[in-house]
Amino acid sequence: MQVELGAMTFPNMTDVEIDIKVRAQTQVSATAAQRKVSRLVLDRVSNLLCGNAPTLVVAERLRWRVPVWMGFPQLGLVGKVGEIDVDVETGEMIFDESTLEEMRERADALARRTLSATS
Repeated sequence: MQVELGAMTFPNMTDVEIDIKVRAQTQVSATAAQRKVSRLVLDRVSNLLCGNAPTLVVAERLRWRVPVWMGFPQLGLVGKVGEIDVDVETGEMIFDESTLEEMRERADALARRTLSATS
């Protein structure tokens, strides 16, 4: 499992020690978050998209960051088109319509490039 920390600034040439201790009641596993995102993008964006292995993001709220990838049956996964966060405690997916539209646009462009390269 990877952990991603929110924005931090460090001065140049300094020693840094990061000790992380987080306590939260997790209601949603990484696998469940991946499935939720996969279902969302399948239903609302494209049947060629799926969620991939999430990263745990430690910020104001703990959340799973699920990358969304495009794949073709004959080629497998060909590229990442976005990501959606899932709250670890509530299971809420954090996105809006513009997030889905941007994924649609990236997926369309990636599909065109992929199909023209394999033709």
